[in-house]
Amino acid sequence: MSLALKCVLLIASIILIVSILLQSSNSAGLSGSIGGGAEQLFGKKRSSGYDAILSKISSATAILFIVISIVLCAVE
Repeated sequence: MSLALKCVLLIASIILIVSILLQSSNSAGLSGSIGGGAEQLFGKKRSSGYDAILSKISSATAILFIVISIVLCAVE
């Protein structure tokens, strides 16, 4: 079981890395991330399409990665 979980964790980490790297950046630098947070929170619509799909894939694989990591720590 441990080996199977480690294989799934490896696959999830590769998918997570690829999906994050393929996403387009919204702004450059730290100042853009501070100012961009308010725009995203207060009404700027997220694009529907390729970026939205990659965002959902990133979120799902991040949750899967965290859950499998916690399970592996509990098992071993």
